Amino acid sequence: MPALQDLPSQLKIIKRGAEELLVEAELVEKLKLGRPLRIKLGMDPTAPDLHLGHTVVINKLRQFQDLGHHVQFLIGDFTGMIGDPTGKNATRPPLSREQIAANASTYKAQVFKILDPERTEILFNSEWCDKLGSAGMIRIASTYTVARMLERDDFSKRYQGNQPIAIHEFLYPLMQGYDSVAMKSDVELGGTDQKFNLLVGRELQKHHGQPAQCILTMPLLEGLDGVNKMSKSMGNYIGITEAPTDMFGKLMSVSDELMWRYLNLLSFESLETIAGWKAEVQAGRNPRDIKVLLAKEIITRFHSRADADRAEADFDARFRQGALPEDIPDVVLPSGGKPVPIAQVLKAAGLNASTSEALRMIEQGGIRMDGERVSDKALQLAPGTTVVLQVGKRKFARVTVTPG
Repeated sequence: MPALQDLPSQLKIIKRGAEELLVEAELVEKLKLGRPLRIKLGMDPTAPDLHLGHTVVINKLRQFQDLGHHVQFLIGDFTGMIGDPTGKNATRPPLSREQIAANASTYKAQVFKILDPERTEILFNSEWCDKLGSAGMIRIASTYTVARMLERDDFSKRYQGNQPIAIHEFLYPLMQGYDSVAMKSDVELGGTDQKFNLLVGRELQKHHGQPAQCILTMPLLEGLDGVNKMSKSMGNYIGITEAPTDMFGKLMSVSDELMWRYLNLLSFESLETIAGWKAEVQAGRNPRDIKVLLAKEIITRFHSRADADRAEADFDARFRQGALPEDIPDVVLPSGGKPVPIAQVLKAAGLNASTSEALRMIEQGGIRMDGERVSDKALQLAPGTTVVLQVGKRKFARVTVTPG
C-alpha cells in the first residue's frame, strides 16, 4: 500500500474533474486521521460490458487507490435484481440472479483493466442483503418516508406525470444506502445522477451510529454525439473491450470542444499538460494531434501500446492517405430526437433502395461505417452523430444525424 500523500496534494487529486464533494470539511477531518479511508464504489451488473462513461468514476477510484486508500468495489448482485430506477421514466424490469451473475463475472475482469487487483477488495451486496430477511427489510424501510422518496427528481416527475412507480423501486436507494452501513464506508463515489442514493447512505449510517460517509459525485460523460449521456442504447458509446481500430476511429470522431472534456475526465495526463495542449491549439496546433494522443492513451490502457500504434496507422491509411474518395456527398438526416436504425439511415442516404436491401447487405458484410464492417443489424445512430458510410466498393456518403 503506497504511503498517504500530504493533505493539499490529496485534495487536489480527489477534486479533479469532480462535480461535487459533500462535505469537504468532513473529508478533510477524515484525511487528517492519517489512515487509509474506505472508498466505496458500487455498480450493478445490469449489462455485460463497460464503456468509457463508466470509467470516469472508476478512474477516480483508481486515484484514491494510488493515494494509498482502501478501495472497495461493490458489485450489486442483489440491488441489480431490483433495478436502479435512477433517471428512468418507467419501471425497470428486474434481472434474474443468473443474468446478474453472468454480467458480474465480466465486470470483475473489466474493472481490473483500471484498478490494481492486488489492492482492490471486491464485494457482493447479496452477502449481507440476503441475510436481512423480511424483518430486516421492513426495519430499513421504516427509516424513510414516502414524502422523502418523492423528493427524488425522477420519482417526483413520474408521480406528477401519473407514471407508475412500483413499491420495490423505493427499496433501491435504501438498499444502496444500507451497503454503506455494511461496508462502513468513509467515502462513496457515484455519478451526479446517484446523489440522492448516496445521501441515503449518509442518513442510514447516522441511524446505525456510524460516522456519515462523504460523497464525491462525478459528471456524466457525454457520448459521441456530444449531447446525450454515453449509453449503449443510444449507440453513442465506446466500449472498453472494443477493437482498437474501432476505439481509435470513434475517439477521432468527437468534436474539438468535446475532446477537452474527454481529456479532463478520461486522461491520466496532468492538468498542467492538458492546459499546455490547449494553449498550443489556441496558438494554431491542429486539435487532431491532441485527439491522436488521447486515443492512443485510451487504447494503450485497455489493450496495448502496440495496438494503439497499429490503430493509428490503420486510421491514417484509411482517412489520410486517400483510401476514401475526395468527393463524398454529405447527407443531413433529421432524427426527431431519437436514434435512427442503420437500415433507415442507409436508405435515406440513397445508398440502398430499401431497408430490407440494407439489412441483406449487412448480413453479407457489404456495409462499412468509418471504414469498419457493420455486422449489427440493430445498430442505431444517435442524434448528433456523423459517420462515413460505404456500400460495396464505390458508394459513399457522409451522414450527419441531426437532433431535430
